Amino acid sequence: QEYAAKIINTKKLSARDHQKLEREARICRLLKHPNIVRLHDSISEEGFHYLIFDLVTGGELFEDIVAREYYSEADASQCIHQILESVNHIHQHDIVHRDLKPENLLLASKCKSAAVKLADFGLAIEVQGEQQAWFGFAGTPGYLSPEVLRKDPYGKPVDIWACGVILYILLVGYPPFWDEDQHKLYQQIKAGAYDFPSPEWDTVTPEAKNLINQMLTINPAKRITAPEALKHPWVCQRSTVASMMHRQETVECLRKFNARRKLKVSLFPECSEVLERNTPVIGRQSTAPAAAASAAAGLAEQGMWCQKAPSKAACTLNGHFAEQHLMFLSYVFFPKTLARKQDIIKITEQLIEAINNGDFEAYTKICDPGLTSFEPEALGNLVEGMDFHKFYFENLLSKNSKPIHTTILNPHVHLIGEDAACIAYIRLTQYIDSQGRPRTTQSEETRVWHRREGKWQNVHFHCSGAPAAPLQ
Repeated sequence: QEYAAKIINTKKLSARDHQKLEREARICRLLKHPNIVRLHDSISEEGFHYLIFDLVTGGELFEDIVAREYYSEADASQCIHQILESVNHIHQHDIVHRDLKPENLLLASKCKSAAVKLADFGLAIEVQGEQQAWFGFAGTPGYLSPEVLRKDPYGKPVDIWACGVILYILLVGYPPFWDEDQHKLYQQIKAGAYDFPSPEWDTVTPEAKNLINQMLTINPAKRITAPEALKHPWVCQRSTVASMMHRQETVECLRKFNARRKLKVSLFPECSEVLERNTPVIGRQSTAPAAAASAAAGLAEQGMWCQKAPSKAACTLNGHFAEQHLMFLSYVFFPKTLARKQDIIKITEQLIEAINNGDFEAYTKICDPGLTSFEPEALGNLVEGMDFHKFYFENLLSKNSKPIHTTILNPHVHLIGEDAACIAYIRLTQYIDSQGRPRTTQSEETRVWHRREGKWQNVHFHCSGAPAAPLQ
């Protein structure tokens, strides 16, 4: 499996930047949803911090739309449905994204039915339920809500406002609020000054306009919520409510909108910069491939290897290489540390499979001959060698014809240098007892692994809870 890494040079980060980094990692760990780019690991090493995410290869949602031969209102409904699912999930976890925009809506792959993935939680915050508070001026200008611009207390409704802006663009290819003068743009937003002009809006169903109106309601207390929006007829009954007519003019306008976004980022990075006024600006886009190449070379010296990705854009973080959006990385990084952790989880699964199958030969190949262990069957005594385990294989496990299924929960791997590691996990074992009834046992286990001649071997094992092998 391949991953993408958000790489932060931590050598010169301020205390506040460190807090923001910890906040982003903490938030991403909470979120596990098919429409959210998932964080797999957070690794701190000397001078660098790595956030290891899903590798999403489908590019931006908006870029995919303009490449389609057919695009309808029903397709827009399907897109916003997935976006709302991701927003609903983060709101259920009391998280506010604060930077919903096209650049953060990616596709999992190039497949036709690839899932939309919400990315970049760099500005996300934790809130207390539906409570509103002032969390600072943060976001991207065209997607900011009236309450943020007024510097009022705010909360989850700011994400719904941004969804309304995105939905408007999905339907006609241009934004509801637009002015080259940022002050005038903000005045438009605060006044809720948008409309549905002819002729492009004449072919949009009233239900779609109704949902936009409910999302772009100035008063956040009256604005539709994510669960309510998911129940809106235009979203949940799209096959009968949303129009199936091809929207060629929307595609053409969206192509121009995408080009303007890219040009603005390329020529005037300060204009497209993410705003966060209460904290230092994290970084800005740069189109210097040399910076990325230099960074890649430096990271290779840090024990990293990299693979080229299609885009040539790079980013800086207080003068150091970093990643702003995963799909704009010049290089995709695969830390050796992550690969070693995956190896430990995999070999642990193989060992447990040998136990479940009663395969003592496979078990001995994975374990050191001098394996030491504390386990319930030994009544708290330290056992050394394989004879104690052999008894169970020969008299119980190998004779058990009933199916056994094991699940490893929350595996945590700690690397100890290059050739040693420790893994801790919860093991759930499902089996059928002698009465034919399904049973489950749970044990908390720790295994120490040592690599000799390129081969991992289990040298110590500690088990608490129920016996590892079901005895009923």
